[in-house]
Amino acid sequence: MAASRIRRGGDGWNCGEPSQRNRDQRAAQEVTRFAQVSDVRDLVAELARHGVDADSSPLTRALYSSDASLYRVLPAAVARPRHRDELEAVLEVAALVGTSVTMRGAGTSIAGNAVGEGIVVDTRRLDRVLEIDAEARTARVEPGIVHASLQTAAAPYGLRYGPDPSTHTRCTIGGMVGNNACGSRALGYGRTADTVVAADVIWGDRAAAPGEVEARLAAVVAAELAHVRTSFGRFSRQVSGYSLEHLLPEKLSVPRFFAGSEGTLGLLREVTVALVEEEPRDLLVLGYPSMIEAADAVPAILASVSRLAPLAPQPAAIIACEGLDSRIVELVRARGSAVPDLPRGGGWLFVEVAGPERAGGVAAVAAASGALEARVVPTAAEAAALWRIREDGAGLAARSLTRPAYSGWEDAAVPPEKLGAWLRDFDVLLREHGLDGVPYGHFGDGCVHVRIDFDFSGGPGAFREFLVACAERLKEHGGSLSGEHGDGRARSELLSTMYDDTSLALFAAIKHAADPAGLLNPGVLVDPVPFDADLRPVRAVLPVLEGSALATGVHRCTGVGKCVAPSPGGVMCPSYVATRDEKDSTRGRARVLQEAVTGGLAGGLADPAVHEALDLCLSCKGCATDCPTGVDMADYKSEVLHQTYAGRRRPRSHYVMGRLPRWARLGAPMARLGNVALRGGPFAALAKSVAGVDSRRSLPPLATKRFRKVAPTWTLEKVQGRAGGVDVWVWADSFTEYFRTGPGLAVLDYLESVGLTARVIDERACCALTWTSTGQRDQAERILERTREVLTPYLDSGVPVLGIEPSCTAALRSDAGLGVVTLAELITRLDLPLPALAGTHVVAQPHCHHSSVIGWSADKALLERAGATVTAVPGCCGLAGNWGVEKGHYDASVAVAESHLLPAVRAALEADPDTVILADGLSCALQLDDLAGVRALHLGELLRPQQPGR
Repeated sequence: MAASRIRRGGDGWNCGEPSQRNRDQRAAQEVTRFAQVSDVRDLVAELARHGVDADSSPLTRALYSSDASLYRVLPAAVARPRHRDELEAVLEVAALVGTSVTMRGAGTSIAGNAVGEGIVVDTRRLDRVLEIDAEARTARVEPGIVHASLQTAAAPYGLRYGPDPSTHTRCTIGGMVGNNACGSRALGYGRTADTVVAADVIWGDRAAAPGEVEARLAAVVAAELAHVRTSFGRFSRQVSGYSLEHLLPEKLSVPRFFAGSEGTLGLLREVTVALVEEEPRDLLVLGYPSMIEAADAVPAILASVSRLAPLAPQPAAIIACEGLDSRIVELVRARGSAVPDLPRGGGWLFVEVAGPERAGGVAAVAAASGALEARVVPTAAEAAALWRIREDGAGLAARSLTRPAYSGWEDAAVPPEKLGAWLRDFDVLLREHGLDGVPYGHFGDGCVHVRIDFDFSGGPGAFREFLVACAERLKEHGGSLSGEHGDGRARSELLSTMYDDTSLALFAAIKHAADPAGLLNPGVLVDPVPFDADLRPVRAVLPVLEGSALATGVHRCTGVGKCVAPSPGGVMCPSYVATRDEKDSTRGRARVLQEAVTGGLAGGLADPAVHEALDLCLSCKGCATDCPTGVDMADYKSEVLHQTYAGRRRPRSHYVMGRLPRWARLGAPMARLGNVALRGGPFAALAKSVAGVDSRRSLPPLATKRFRKVAPTWTLEKVQGRAGGVDVWVWADSFTEYFRTGPGLAVLDYLESVGLTARVIDERACCALTWTSTGQRDQAERILERTREVLTPYLDSGVPVLGIEPSCTAALRSDAGLGVVTLAELITRLDLPLPALAGTHVVAQPHCHHSSVIGWSADKALLERAGATVTAVPGCCGLAGNWGVEKGHYDASVAVAESHLLPAVRAALEADPDTVILADGLSCALQLDDLAGVRALHLGELLRPQQPGR
């Protein structure tokens, strides 16, 4: 089909070139808008006069310019209401000045539903659970409540909220209502629309009398009852357009109809949703040669267990039937993450069965599946690990191909009995257009997610051709453009392919009935924006960055927002956990950097917005591992600082803290005198001021005797010809050498106690971490090159080289490519004996670089093998090397420490004063000492013999 489409125009049905026509219309609208609001500051001031917190700074506009989609639209202002009553004020101001309103929850919309040119409303402060009615099994909540938080509130009553999107740790209930989200367990618990009991909505027509808009909506459908009955609600995942079946007189429910309207009709103040009983579930994994064969098996699987209506209790029911491609799993394995055993195959179905007779249901599913192999997952831990892989599917799929993969054609659904045929046709379409994609998703509902390696280098033409062809082919299968994510900017233009003229006229009438002025999320569903307009640029315009890791890496961020979960696991993103500010999230920083490298910020990488966004980045590297797409903000921050200060004067802390190993080496001969001088008083205050250190921070004392002065040291030359040789080489990193020698000596004691000969390498070698983190990359590379020359012969000798300080060990692994091992890895590799730690409770703060670059699993397993009970504290300690001591960071550093570390340590020591606090990293130990007066042990100190050898 040609690119020209017949689609709904502002005054009827128009035929022609939609892209240019819509661009002209939108340009005229923008001129009008800015004539009414001559300065966005006027808009912000007007919102402030109405009591609404709003911002129009370049930083904030950049942060909210995109969601999890391909689209970029700079808003005029961002409103962050603190009370749901302020939503009415937002709409009043929008009507007054003639600008649009776009609602945004967690910003994880894949279809471009949460971006707009006018006021974007971030609802995440409206996050209260207003009421849990256990008897009625309902919850009344504000729109900004996160799904996982609602689950936590319902859990004490034995209840849960049924629909659970993969983004459940951060998606908001308001956003789920907006898109009619479903998630993996919709087979058992229904879509969001199926759970909506009541909704408090501010309709776009603020002047309408109570009940008037509802009556108008019902009247629109009443005029076309036969058409609505035969065209809408044909299968569960037909969510594209407005769900008019909910306005039929025999099942009239305006609240349910409102679900899926994508913020185009009204603003949600609060919603009451149905809850269900939490029940045990069994997970069956089925293996197939490919995802197509897996799709073919779905109808038989669904028929194998009798299924009643969603939310109804039953003896055994299929709660979920999810598809997962092997390429996603292989990517997880390649990252070094453990994957539970899976049946043989190139694609899998995860079938979850619930109910008191679920064992029989699992057997029935397996018998009907036709799978190559089947496996019942035996433990909840294994099941959780597999579901985590499925939940990260969007981010992982974006990295599973040789070219970057994107959303765009993301969310199509067909009746489940047609799924296999649709996937075959879809595979043909991909190959015909020279594309590849990794399908996965809600196969039991006929809903397929996919990330596709679109090539935008030649413009959006090929993108348009493919999507139009897909829409035409999908129509032949009776499918829906969207199965749960809504249409947004990605699919609204294509509604004229899926629906006939009568349906589209009904959509226009519905929009006019609720929002006659067209203020709410314009360009979505009715009078659509072309789907190839407003695509986010992915090519760097700064010549110095062309082809660089920064220019390409920041576009890895797909916006799915794992980093903005209120209670994320792992390390990412410690500053966001402390501040809850979008600018302090990995996603927010990536969005600002995208604007900088593609020309959206006037100052490029030196723009103040960039440095404000990066200011509270701890360079913890948590995102490099915890982000499904592998965004490495520590590396990008280093490059930004490198580019910004090339040939220019740097902040004082870069010269002092950023070159700390050099100053420590020079000051070592005067360590005692220096420590006395820096302990307090005027000299210490002056030193902190000169170094750019916060006055409230303690300065770590220098070791009075360097590590290599008190430890047995050899070189390769010395060991040659000696009987017995060396079993372990120990690398003296700068922090162990000049600041904290105790852990190094303890490690030597432990190794000696188990019969190994360990010697410290008597050659200076630095990991350059402090230079790297402050963006002094040229000097860092020179230092690393020398370190490679020093350490490579030791590594090539076949004798393990052991690192003591985890941050330095991780830096050598990631930045220098040197295989220096940790103590836990060495003990595991050599199967060394351990002291008995039965009855010992260990609260451990893994260093963030240790967790992110190396992984802390070997340490945890080792401690448990020794008999200890281990509690690993998530997140970062908050000091993060030079970052936490710099002026301007103290309060944030303390807030990060209070997020996880300090509460965990206080609680543990209060319960048992003999609890061992373990912190291998110098930063973590200093933070505990500085803020809690707690001395933490290094793993070597915990394992050393009770009677040390020296």
